[in-house]
Amino acid sequence: MSHADEANGTRRDFLYYATAGAGTVAAGAAVWPLINQMNPSADTLALASILVDISTVEVGTQLTVKWRGKPVFISRRTPEDIKSARDVKMSDLVDTNSENRNKPGTDASDVNRSLDEAGEWLVQIGVCTHLGCVPLDHQGAFGGWFCPCHGSAYDTSGRIRSGPAPRNLEVPISAFQDEKTIKLG
Repeated sequence: MSHADEANGTRRDFLYYATAGAGTVAAGAAVWPLINQMNPSADTLALASILVDISTVEVGTQLTVKWRGKPVFISRRTPEDIKSARDVKMSDLVDTNSENRNKPGTDASDVNRSLDEAGEWLVQIGVCTHLGCVPLDHQGAFGGWFCPCHGSAYDTSGRIRSGPAPRNLEVPISAFQDEKTIKLG
């Protein structure tokens, strides 16, 4: 192989690598928008967690906020509501799973569903687990929530007690930021 052939081979190799490199950059530039569109939008990221002011919620009332496109019930329960929920036997429940994202895999006792140890605060997604209706508070045979669409009745801890709903109301990831604020998400 002569010196001229060696130089041509080098030029050929350079052209090959330069073309392959340019093709790779062009392919990456074409594919990037497709990959980037799968990222959550800014408004979705903004709703990943929200802070809720609970300073005006009186005992025995409920605050409903919208989070991730769903209603969230924040209830400040009365001592009677707490006692009623804590007196329920696990064998009386349709769903014995707490459905609590803060305490996964726990049973549906009221202690595992309430936000605080005393049981005064209950936070749950306000969507019936049957067909996605929004239940009414302080209604139904068990004093909790009642879904008028198909007759599902939940107790004062948001546990399904009668009707076609298969699961308890979901408890989202939530925590106290301070005594006047709850963080969802």
